Amino acid sequence: MATEVLMPRQGQSVESCIIIEWKVNEGDVVSQGQPICDVETDKATFEVEATVAGTMLGIFYPVDADVEVLKVIAAIGAPGEDVSALRPSDGEPEPQNAEQGLSNNEAKEAAEVAAPSAAPAPVLARGASVGASPRAKNLAAKKGVTIASVPGSGPNGRVIERDVAAAQVAPVSLAAQAKAAAEGLTIPASGSGIGGRVLSADLMAVAPAAVGAAVASMDFPGQTTEIPVKGVRKVVASRMMASLQNTSQLTINAPADARSMMAFRKKCKAAPEAAGVGGINLTDIVLYATVKTLVEFPEFNAHWLGDKIVRYDNVHLGLAVDTPRGLTVPVIRYANLMSLKQLSAEAKRLASASVDGTIGPDSLVGGTFTVTNMGASGVESFTPILNAPEVGILGVCSIQPKPVMKGGDVEFVPHMGFSFTIDHNAVDGAPGAKFLAALRQKLSAFELTLAG
Repeated sequence: MATEVLMPRQGQSVESCIIIEWKVNEGDVVSQGQPICDVETDKATFEVEATVAGTMLGIFYPVDADVEVLKVIAAIGAPGEDVSALRPSDGEPEPQNAEQGLSNNEAKEAAEVAAPSAAPAPVLARGASVGASPRAKNLAAKKGVTIASVPGSGPNGRVIERDVAAAQVAPVSLAAQAKAAAEGLTIPASGSGIGGRVLSADLMAVAPAAVGAAVASMDFPGQTTEIPVKGVRKVVASRMMASLQNTSQLTINAPADARSMMAFRKKCKAAPEAAGVGGINLTDIVLYATVKTLVEFPEFNAHWLGDKIVRYDNVHLGLAVDTPRGLTVPVIRYANLMSLKQLSAEAKRLASASVDGTIGPDSLVGGTFTVTNMGASGVESFTPILNAPEVGILGVCSIQPKPVMKGGDVEFVPHMGFSFTIDHNAVDGAPGAKFLAALRQKLSAFELTLAG
């Protein structure tokens, strides 16, 4: 009897996963424990393994499908077994052809295009393709060919690998592509590089009259790209909207003298390697001071639940991390029990796992307060959105020189900006201002904070 392969549950908060890639095709023989596909939650990416050895009799969802946990996504058994009873009935999505990145119907259409006896499929003009397979994109990147310049012969004009391989298009260097896009230059049919490669020097300016004529003849608004909202982006969007709808958010902005922080960071970098403090950075310093301030102001280390406020004795500090899949907020648990060195190491471990997509879902829940740092991007002030039900989130901004009166003179002193958002449902603005003042004081004399 065929065995079901279920979409596994990854943590209690995960309700669905997106299939990123099938590593096997229907008909392949697999062994128990062999990875058969990669899936992505709103938090991380992981592999799904074959639960038994046998033949892949059915792959029930295509790549990019968003599948609820514990649903049947595939079936493994003996060759020839009927698995129609196992196939999901919710919309009956087409199985995935893992080799070409196409659904079975698309693969069939592509085969018909390739067959001599089949009617030729419509081939779109250059630049008019409606998509490209992963293999085509990889080959195009290796050849330096712009996908938009390749006519697609796959279903609905999709560019497939053989289109790129057969394309008689001069390769274009990455620098030339970027310059052409930025300056509105045309790319010639061939260039002066090896094999006719188009270089930046080969780009030709378009005459104003030619531009006007071309624009007048073009369809408005031109080609567009639709990007489905799913995975991390969908979750972040829904949570941010819910946060703004269900909380009364107030943001307070103020800078802190950064000289003490910068001096301490310099000492850490110059310390012997055996001390193990060379990796401590300004973000770690802010996290440490924030934890110390939260211990003094427990009303901000809390959750607003509408009919009650829950204050936490321990600080479980969320750290916003930008990843290739979108925003994640790993949680440094029991941050109030850690030294600066321990806090720095744990923050880096969680951030690295978030970026790599290997972080577990349970490491992304349970935060009592969040810190988000946009200082590296040069941001001087912004409005952090609460990570509800938390009642506070601290935004860290860039270091900028600020004029400070010293006697009768003005001195420019480096200051780090902070944007502190609170939920006015749970706490008033005056305590928020006092919290920010206490944090700034701790940072402006950081070595004293460490001694406390």
